[in-house]
Amino acid sequence: MNLTERVKNILVHPNQEWPVIEKEAASVSDLYTSYIMPLAAIGPVASIIGLSVVGISSPLGGTYRVSFGTSLGHAVVTYVMALAGVYVLGLIIDALAPTFTGTKNNIQAFKVAAYSITPSWLVGIFNLLPALAFLQIFGLYSLYLFYLGLPVLMKSPGDKTLAYTVVAIIAAMVIFVIIAAVGISFISYPVVR
Repeated sequence: MNLTERVKNILVHPNQEWPVIEKEAASVSDLYTSYIMPLAAIGPVASIIGLSVVGISSPLGGTYRVSFGTSLGHAVVTYVMALAGVYVLGLIIDALAPTFTGTKNNIQAFKVAAYSITPSWLVGIFNLLPALAFLQIFGLYSLYLFYLGLPVLMKSPGDKTLAYTVVAIIAAMVIFVIIAAVGISFISYPVVR
């Protein structure tokens, strides 16, 4: 399935798409090259434009623009860490499966990690206009996709799915907060005194 069809289906018809995903043969490298790498690049590329070209409006008036080198460094670090974060999340989902009476399966766990994060990657487009960054809240739809994907791909029973989802989401939040913190550390903002 091509990238745009998969994105559309996982967002609009996730209940029908997870069983399709479950049956597909895939490898970690295939998922990276055909799905994860292009989508994970949306936010970092948009942030280069948003920080260096559009700029950040200052409450004191005017616009602050980050140098191209700084925004590029931020984007590269954020992108690489996002790629690593998906892999780590897949390992965590797989490791947690027996705790929630699920089936350990590294590839299926990696599919859950990769496909459920789709909305979070797509809302990265709002980095184009830093004033609209608050709209990234729509990335929370990823949580629902986690909830729908875990029982299908990891075979967790219905009574354990919510707990499994909560623990997996906590792990994902820790991973991606670390990624954001490291990425932000590459940007210096003006200090108001």
